[in-house]
Amino acid sequence: MSVPRVSIVGRPNVGKSSLFNWLARKMIAIVDGTAGTTRDRVRYLIHEDERYFEVIDTGGMGIEDADDLTSDIENQIRLGIDEADLIVFVVDGQSGVVPLDVEVAERLRHIDKPKLLVVNKCDSTKLDDEIAEFYALVNCEVVVTSVKGNRNRDGLVEAVLKHLPPATDNEGETGAELSEDPELKLAIVGRRNVGKSTFINSLAEEERVIVSEVPGTTRDSIDLRFDVDNKTIIAIDTPGVRKRKSLASNIEYYGLVRAQRSIRRADVVLMFFDSQETVSRVDKQLVEEVINNYKPCIFVVNKWDQAVEAGMTMDKWGNYLISEFASIRHAPVSFVTAIDGKNVRKLVNLAQSIFKQSRLRVSTGKLNRVVRAAVERNRPRVLKNRVPKIYYATQVATQPPTIVLKCNDPKLFSNSWKRFLLGVLQQELPFNEVPIKLYMRPKTQDEQRYPNERPDDVEEAVDSY
Repeated sequence: MSVPRVSIVGRPNVGKSSLFNWLARKMIAIVDGTAGTTRDRVRYLIHEDERYFEVIDTGGMGIEDADDLTSDIENQIRLGIDEADLIVFVVDGQSGVVPLDVEVAERLRHIDKPKLLVVNKCDSTKLDDEIAEFYALVNCEVVVTSVKGNRNRDGLVEAVLKHLPPATDNEGETGAELSEDPELKLAIVGRRNVGKSTFINSLAEEERVIVSEVPGTTRDSIDLRFDVDNKTIIAIDTPGVRKRKSLASNIEYYGLVRAQRSIRRADVVLMFFDSQETVSRVDKQLVEEVINNYKPCIFVVNKWDQAVEAGMTMDKWGNYLISEFASIRHAPVSFVTAIDGKNVRKLVNLAQSIFKQSRLRVSTGKLNRVVRAAVERNRPRVLKNRVPKIYYATQVATQPPTIVLKCNDPKLFSNSWKRFLLGVLQQELPFNEVPIKLYMRPKTQDEQRYPNERPDDVEEAVDSY
């Protein structure tokens, strides 16, 4: 199970970024009285009461951006809502309900996800008697807070934890374990006319979607369910994507949005390339979406029969993809000819294999042995007379495998050393072909007060880090 996500939404200037920093207990998001300061999604991993969850700050809904970025801000808000397990709707208790609050509430009312209504800026308890009007906005639990007055943070955290998905048992005490096999969701993405729909029909062994030489035939994301070897697979056929400046209509623009959303929904992404075409800006844009969402990915080179006739080899194409996408070199490459079904079944088996990898959980003892060996092999450099120290590591989630390193100060570890450690983790743990999400967190005050308390199966040798 992946780390639950909590998205903070609301109109501008209700204190969303302040609330975000308050929950994180540190200044991360920029706080300013100017409406529209937050544009992108800002996120932070929080650990409260034995639960990890990711809190996400979003821009103000309904803002007209001065730099003409309104549509981009709205897209970031939509992404934040789409990925959330819990939506925290923030309003201003001092100003009361305003028309834009009603618009935000109407937008959220049709989203079938758990919600919390947070009435912020209630610096005095006198305002508690005046918040009744907010109850009409949305049917959910209401929490009264004041970031400025440091009021009721514990109550907010308690409410958030109550509405998170149920925690899973901490597996992996004796090794890597899996729960029962769920359905596999495959997103099939790529630019126009690379053979995605042909692949779907070959996989299903019937004409499930329209195939045409006309680019852009598929205009919506289509979920197709079928069984392979008694296992259910959902293939998400997505519209072909063009360069932004070439988008001729709203239909094509929303095709791009749907392709991005399909990536976020998927368990494994099949990134299609045409063996007769070089990598394009659109391909890089889609792969960037895959990377940003930590999705397992397979590079699929289609129409391979034509490449063989032209004298191309698998090694050349594979090396070409590695040179173009060095940051995702762990992604395997598959060569298929979808029109006649060649290697299609092998590709599905590979997708099932890396899906299993993404759901593995490794024991804390094994993880710490690997981290210890990596530190001994390449010790992080001393920075300003401060020695970087790692106390212990633990896996907190799957899909993607998410690892937290408790250390003395995350700022002491360079990006190059963290990339080195990620490479070691992928090589030494059963995550060779899937992305790993790595967090470095300092010890909390309680952990500093009781330094000997750590997960039971962490060896004493971690002190030698």
